[in-house]
Amino acid sequence: MNSDLKDILFLDIETVAISDNYNTLDERLKVQWSRKAGFFKQRDELTTDEQLFHQRAGIYAEFGKVVCIAVAKFYENESHELCIKTKYFADDNEYQVLSHFRQLVEKKDLSNLKLCAHNGKEFDFPYLSRRMLINGIPLPAVLSLSGKKSWEIPHLDTMELWKFGDYKHYTSLDLLTALFKIPSSKGSMDGSKVNEVYYKEKNLNKISEYCVADVVAVAQLYLRLKGEPIVDPQKIISSNEQEKI
Repeated sequence: MNSDLKDILFLDIETVAISDNYNTLDERLKVQWSRKAGFFKQRDELTTDEQLFHQRAGIYAEFGKVVCIAVAKFYENESHELCIKTKYFADDNEYQVLSHFRQLVEKKDLSNLKLCAHNGKEFDFPYLSRRMLINGIPLPAVLSLSGKKSWEIPHLDTMELWKFGDYKHYTSLDLLTALFKIPSSKGSMDGSKVNEVYYKEKNLNKISEYCVADVVAVAQLYLRLKGEPIVDPQKIISSNEQEKI
């Protein structure tokens, strides 16, 4: 296996609003959300703060929480074929999800770890870091950026790789998987439906499956951006939370 691949941990997170009931929010948080919602209302003055909270709060670490983290790594099987192993952590208790993830990335055999996500530098990595601090969880070394030079930060981003220096360009994971003919992670739901599936359908398993499919897509996309063929879907292995990745 290419040495550049062995130390990369691909990840994807799914987030929801911190509460299903806007009225149960702390009054101070309501005030702060109202201020943020004011920016959205410039385009849609008829939508209430409460409606906007349910629609958009999950994408902000100050008003949302992490309900699932899926990770994936490349490995070689006995026939020296490239494979992907996945693992996920999902729980209604955000502290448990974040703690399990921290324990994983702090393992000694992952000391040269690099994280990779799609739009990870703008969303996944800072979101995880902020929610860990809010939950009183010390940041793992791979997320602790204080004092590090830009070239010392062990973060990769498939969207940044696709930008080729074009800072204004945003391209979704779904579009790139279509371009590179990678099996889509988009089945019966997409990211905009996660809050509804979590709070109305109470279906964390469905969210977890979607999250795992996304992280596999990110790993496959990384291969294609490096000019390599994707991994055969038959060689993608799921592990439970107790198994080593």
